[in-house]
Amino acid sequence: MPPITLSQVTHAEITVLVDNYSDLLLEDTQTVKRCRVWPPKGLMAEHGLAFLITVYAKEQPHTIVMDAGISGLCFNHNADLMAESMPVRFGMVTHKIDDVECMVLSHGHFDHFNGMPQVFERLKKPVPLVVHPGAFVARRIKLRPDYYVDMPTFEEAMPARVGAVLDKRRHASTIADGHILVTGEVERTTKFETGSPGRLEANPHGQWKHDSFEDDQAVAFNVKDKGLVVVGGCSHAGIINTIEHVRNITRETKIHSVMGGFHLSGASDGLIEPTVAAMKEINPSMVVPMHCTGWKAINRFAAAMPDQFVLNTVGTSYLF
Repeated sequence: MPPITLSQVTHAEITVLVDNYSDLLLEDTQTVKRCRVWPPKGLMAEHGLAFLITVYAKEQPHTIVMDAGISGLCFNHNADLMAESMPVRFGMVTHKIDDVECMVLSHGHFDHFNGMPQVFERLKKPVPLVVHPGAFVARRIKLRPDYYVDMPTFEEAMPARVGAVLDKRRHASTIADGHILVTGEVERTTKFETGSPGRLEANPHGQWKHDSFEDDQAVAFNVKDKGLVVVGGCSHAGIINTIEHVRNITRETKIHSVMGGFHLSGASDGLIEPTVAAMKEINPSMVVPMHCTGWKAINRFAAAMPDQFVLNTVGTSYLF
């Protein structure tokens, strides 16, 4: 694939509107701002993920949403609280939902797409939905050799029904006037990230098989004088594969921050140590494991990379 020149941004903001964890007591830093609201109000968490991302180029902002969580209730509740939180009121966090110009879906799992109708109802305008064509495949969980549970399917007609403009892309491309990369299919290059372990199956061509997650994708942007910020959904393709894929596409080697779900929980426990070792070698300034990374892996990142690790909670904003 020919390289993609990713235009640098002068600064950026990422606010996590859906994640598995909530904690009202964590302290702020210069670059990490917690969503402080007045009691008795509190943030909601659920097993899912959603980001509000804004990049600024010569003071021109471009705002996108990545993923929508499960319920939509969590997304909208936290978006409401974000608007009245201390970081927003005091001008530390400036982006807002009303400015969203595009949505990106990381992959076709219900904990990332199911809240989409409520999100688009909130937006009240048609915006492009960038999605890999493989996100619409039927999926199931194999619990026993003879027992399966169907997973919710991301129906191709749903985006238009909720007011989105479907934009199917298989390969790497850019949005936000060339300032945000959508990775498309992630090349599998590491020796240990050979496919998401577990009992997940897909039916892409009329035959059930182990799910290869060809639709798994991330977004990234390049902060001037800092380097690349890589944001994954579940990273079923492997978070290290994802980082190397972004590097290969952009020809940029410096990784400033990596955040998102790293999918190291459950059946993926065996990937924790090689992933932590590879991340240490990459040596980003900030590592923020979320969602499906799992308790064991999150604690390993905290122990192995104490100066770079950040514990995420819903509502947290990251300033680059």
